[in-house]
Amino acid sequence: MPLDLPMDFDPRKISHGLTRGEAGVWFTGRREPVSYLEDGNALCFELEEKSFWFAHRNACITSIVQRFAPSGAIYDIGGGNGYVSRSLIEAGFECVLVEPGQVGALNAARRGLPRVICGTLQSAQFLDDSLPAAAIFDVLEHIDDAAGFLNEIARCVMRGGRLYITVPAFEWLWSHDDVTAGHFRRYTLDRLEASVRAAGFTPLFASYFFAILPLPLFLLRTLPSFFGRRRLAPRTYKKLHQPRTGRLPGHLLNLEQKRIERGAALPFGSSCLLVAEKRQQ
Repeated sequence: MPLDLPMDFDPRKISHGLTRGEAGVWFTGRREPVSYLEDGNALCFELEEKSFWFAHRNACITSIVQRFAPSGAIYDIGGGNGYVSRSLIEAGFECVLVEPGQVGALNAARRGLPRVICGTLQSAQFLDDSLPAAAIFDVLEHIDDAAGFLNEIARCVMRGGRLYITVPAFEWLWSHDDVTAGHFRRYTLDRLEASVRAAGFTPLFASYFFAILPLPLFLLRTLPSFFGRRRLAPRTYKKLHQPRTGRLPGHLLNLEQKRIERGAALPFGSSCLLVAEKRQQ
């Protein structure tokens, strides 16, 4: 069932070359290569509703968007199957999903998202200063030219508009799973903040999250990769996303989300979360 949003959305007012197609999805008519697993959206679609990782990431993202609310719609760029967008819409925010993969875009429409564009940021050809807010949740690490990508976002976002980002943290957690997923890098908060500043944004909040995960990731992924293991088996990957976290880990994740909700940064974790504002000049 479609989520409750006004139905007068026509992205052609702020972009070029879009046509409306299957399931009401807007298509750019131009396909561009992306550094992502070919079946990545299909795999995530199986996991998202049951995964503690996706649930906690959604909770932290929603908390910080509520604290640093945008002035209009959030354009969720590279938003996959629309799992984050749906959560933000349910929290009262307007969202437009911009997803290059047709499988992901159609999955998002199946989830009820009424505003879906199938294409990349580049192929959507948004007008200058046309987006109230942009979000790239675990997207930037997939972009070879990250600086150019952030500059393109800055061109599209209105002055004073918001940018919301999550990325994987710490190069010392690098493994063959990063390679398989199509990652080019992992980040520290300092590196991420420097990147958005160089593109014309001012960071408003930055924090690590998933503080309970660096040690297990290092033991289960980084060390085995160092000794030649190429990647996690799909069955093992699914098990990692659906663990019985137990009372203590669940309590710690809840405390982490509450801390972020208050605007208090965490000094450590396997992911980075950042909110920035496009400078007025």
